[in-house]
Amino acid sequence: MTVIGWIQILLYCAIVIALVKPLGWYMTRVFNGEPTFLSPVLRPVERGLYWIGGVDEKREQHWLTYTVAMLLFHVGGFLIIYGLMRLQALLPFNPAEQSAVAPDLSFNTAISFLTNTNWQNYGGESTLSYLTQMVGLTHQNFLSAATGIALAVALIRGFSRSSMRTIGNFWVDVTRCALYVLLPICIVYSLFLVWQGMPQTLGAYVEATTLEGAKQTIAVGPVASQVAIKMLGTNGGGFFNANAAHPFENPTALSNFVQMISIFTLGAALTNVFGRMVGNQRQGWAILAVMGVLFLSGVAVTYWAEANGTSTLASLGLSGGNMEGKEVRFGIVASSLFAVITTAASCGAVNAMHDSFTALGGMIPLINMQLGEIIVGGVGAGLYGMLLFVVLAIFVAGLMVGRTPEYVGKKIEAREVKMAMLAILILPLMYLGWTAVAVVLPSAVASMANAGPHGFTEVLYAFTSATGNNGSAFGGLTGNTLFYNLTLASSMFVGRFFMIVPAMALAGSLAAKKSIPPSAGTLPTTGGLFVGLVVGVILIIGGLTFFPALALGPIVEHLAMNANTLF
Repeated sequence: MTVIGWIQILLYCAIVIALVKPLGWYMTRVFNGEPTFLSPVLRPVERGLYWIGGVDEKREQHWLTYTVAMLLFHVGGFLIIYGLMRLQALLPFNPAEQSAVAPDLSFNTAISFLTNTNWQNYGGESTLSYLTQMVGLTHQNFLSAATGIALAVALIRGFSRSSMRTIGNFWVDVTRCALYVLLPICIVYSLFLVWQGMPQTLGAYVEATTLEGAKQTIAVGPVASQVAIKMLGTNGGGFFNANAAHPFENPTALSNFVQMISIFTLGAALTNVFGRMVGNQRQGWAILAVMGVLFLSGVAVTYWAEANGTSTLASLGLSGGNMEGKEVRFGIVASSLFAVITTAASCGAVNAMHDSFTALGGMIPLINMQLGEIIVGGVGAGLYGMLLFVVLAIFVAGLMVGRTPEYVGKKIEAREVKMAMLAILILPLMYLGWTAVAVVLPSAVASMANAGPHGFTEVLYAFTSATGNNGSAFGGLTGNTLFYNLTLASSMFVGRFFMIVPAMALAGSLAAKKSIPPSAGTLPTTGGLFVGLVVGVILIIGGLTFFPALALGPIVEHLAMNANTLF
């Protein structure tokens, strides 16, 4: 660990925090339907889209109608992606003449991208055509990210409204998010990435001759446009198999730093949107503080573990930390920071191989995902996941003082607590349940590249990543089999939608409640006590659900790798 390394980390945090307020102000105006500086250009387009779709922008929806609209929207997304992958051999923009993708892999990939997971059991450059990458994956990157933000805004309305039966209009929220937030930023972002050296072309793959005289095919394509939304929308699916470690997806140290900033930008700004909509920006800053405490703790552990390496590496004469699986152009600090960011934000993009991290360094990304990826989290999904824990923390506080808990003027009662617990407990049910099946099923065990704790962690990481809609992989696991394609798809589906439905029910329940003024017995929810309470509840609930399985993997491996030092 070095001073320069910590300066990089603190500079990153400072830039993200500086962007929170202006972006929060802008997004609040967008979702409130107020004019913005882009309205003169985009407002006619917005009205035209409503006319084509037959949407009345002034007609709001009940939480159940809002949720059903969201689910039907995803049925269409699934059919588009699945159809493109199965038919890509017959469709244009396929210069590499990629064949049709197998049914089980197409199914897995379609579920993956519509749930904002972007788990990839394939290499993009060797499997997919340009048309599939653009119309299928990049298109869905926009819509899945817009859906997550729309759902977060709907839940915020539940807290901010009083005695109302509606929480907004799904079609309007998704349209405004894509049109006013995601698309303008990504246009500028894509141009920046092209400037940094990222390809953006529909031309054929390049044939090159190496210094030894051998022929080599260099894959190119419309990369920059996909990378921009994959990072901003916390999607994570790479154009290339090596993802953000590939020099065409992440050419320079500057592109790497900007990509890390873009992963957190919208998720962090949504906390400010929450504060503005409930009428007290300090509420948003308190939630961001909870995220910050958990994030910096994870960064400190990962950076320390990777910078120090292990006694086994030291015995081989490899000092200076663990560089295995990392790009030299990024180094230990940028790789460690990226790993924590991408798993805290449910992005799933990687610029280093998590499988090659030290045991404790690889444990933090796993913890981030098993906590529900609420540390900033996926755009929208992180905020509504965090608010579920806030509801539980307020409930615990109410039990301690013996009065009905309240949060931002709403009483938290049995229905709200039940919905929050239902949404949270579905996650460990999926990743622990499927991991238990996978480690005893011979065909699933055969996909593991390593035995012992490391092999177990490969499987646990895969199902945790899928259930948490992250998409990063620990590596070493052969996932393109019928068993893993189907089980990982089910994990992604349940992890996304079985959490969304209770969250929307919670939004509807809160919107229907009357707002009550704070009293002398109301717990202050903008100070350090509240931040500490929420952090404690997150760690206790998360620890009870993931620690028994977690302890069998990375911790055991850490003890084995450092046996010479410890004993």
